[in-house]
Amino acid sequence: MSDRIPIAGPSITQREIDCATDAAANGWYERAGEYPRRFEKSFAEYIGVKHAVSLPSCTSGLHLALAGLSIGPGDEVIVPDLTWIASAAPITYVGATVVFADIDECTWCLDAESVRACITENTKAILPVDLYGGVPDYTALRAIADEHGLKIIEDAAEAIGSEFDGRKAGSLGDVATFSFHGSKTFTTGEGGMLVTDDDELHARVMQLRDHGREPGDIQFKNTEVAFKYKMPPVAAAIGLAQVERAEELVARKRETFEWYREALADVEGITLNHEPANTKNTFWMVTAVLDPMLEWPKEKLMVAFDAEGIDSRPMFHPISSLPAYDGQAEAAVARKRNAVSYRLSPWGINLPSAMNLTYEQVQRVAETLRRILGLS
Repeated sequence: MSDRIPIAGPSITQREIDCATDAAANGWYERAGEYPRRFEKSFAEYIGVKHAVSLPSCTSGLHLALAGLSIGPGDEVIVPDLTWIASAAPITYVGATVVFADIDECTWCLDAESVRACITENTKAILPVDLYGGVPDYTALRAIADEHGLKIIEDAAEAIGSEFDGRKAGSLGDVATFSFHGSKTFTTGEGGMLVTDDDELHARVMQLRDHGREPGDIQFKNTEVAFKYKMPPVAAAIGLAQVERAEELVARKRETFEWYREALADVEGITLNHEPANTKNTFWMVTAVLDPMLEWPKEKLMVAFDAEGIDSRPMFHPISSLPAYDGQAEAAVARKRNAVSYRLSPWGINLPSAMNLTYEQVQRVAETLRRILGLS
């Protein structure tokens, strides 16, 4: 059997190694903070926003965004039901209520009409997720947000380089967050970024992320109890090198998806990630949703792939279905209401999408999938 095919992983070159080495050797004393600042500036320019704040994770970014917008107990925030729990958990951190809306059949992202049906007098924000590199209809979401005076907190963790109407993911909400986990298109190992054009929110976030110290404080006079959310210099150095390779990395993701699309184009009953005409999908995870008629639910298919030396992941389970939300009223409502999330999730699987995949490996995955399904 050939070497095992990984589900995800980064592209690291000598550029990243050199930057990390320099940060480790010289990122102290008069150069302290240099790499985080350079990374933030470069990333903000790439996304097309005024401010970027480097962080230890995307989850911490969502936490800061919510706290910075003064969202808390008694407030409600609407999220898509089909996503990773990290999109919803920070809402609980600040004491607010998670409201689970359904997803669009084609994009697998937050459905605007489902959002509209979830709005109450307590709703304070909409938190769309750019799932697997795809994006929701931000024109429709913005119209709803403006109509009801809501903020849009964009979870762009999986969508670095994606676009909607010519604007990059991360510039589509009032504030947005990104992930640089080792599986993501850009990586720092672990890490995240918060971006915004809102000067007031940026200033608030900068204070909250440093134990409630005002930016520039040298007397260590904390004005409130807050958080410690900063990115280490060596991680920022790796991130800077990744941003400098942005177009190359995004193009690599799209090339990998195209290999899969061509290899599976004639297979009935398999639906891959969608890319509407006004969007650019960076396909962080190439995902296949199988027709239930094929009788291959994701758990069964993952076992079959594993036996063939191929790693895979399940399409996210609806968050409202997780044990973590057992007993919560909003989850119980969502389990009955969010038909699309519950219909698609059992039949979706993430195919190997690592940055170092070769054309031959993608062909092997596609051929194995055909054989497992009895289609070759």
